[in-house]
Amino acid sequence: MFEVRGFGKSSCMATINRFEDLEIWQLAFNQTKDFDLLVETTPLAKDYELRNQMNSSSGSVMDCIAEGFERSGNSEFKNMLVIAKGSNGEFRSQLYRCLNRKHIIQQNFDELYLKNDMLGRKIMTFIQYLQKTEYKGQRYKKEESPSQLQTSNLKPQTK
Repeated sequence: MFEVRGFGKSSCMATINRFEDLEIWQLAFNQTKDFDLLVETTPLAKDYELRNQMNSSSGSVMDCIAEGFERSGNSEFKNMLVIAKGSNGEFRSQLYRCLNRKHIIQQNFDELYLKNDMLGRKIMTFIQYLQKTEYKGQRYKKEESPSQLQTSNLKPQTK
């Protein structure tokens, strides 16, 4: 669980309990769906090595976001987001190879490039947010000690 303040369009606090609720994960998932469509509709399906590399890099983006979130620590999450950003760049580089090998036309490349670039920028923005926040993650949240628990409901006992 991560508390997000002032991230995105609103400045209110939101608590994200599942990685599936993160916009960056949703965009990464959409990127894998776009890749699957490429495999189904272009000659990329027969370029086994490039296809497998692109499958790995696009999947790595969403998987690293999920893994980092599930580790429940701000520092671990940042590290996994850095890896996700790298995998995202790898996928973008592979798009150039697709274009060069004429697996896709320029219009498809441009559309996929823009989505990929936006995802990379949003991942970087999230990394920067995590670097600035004081929240360290659910893993580091201290348990309340008995002295910290609210005791207003308790009646004093007298002998």
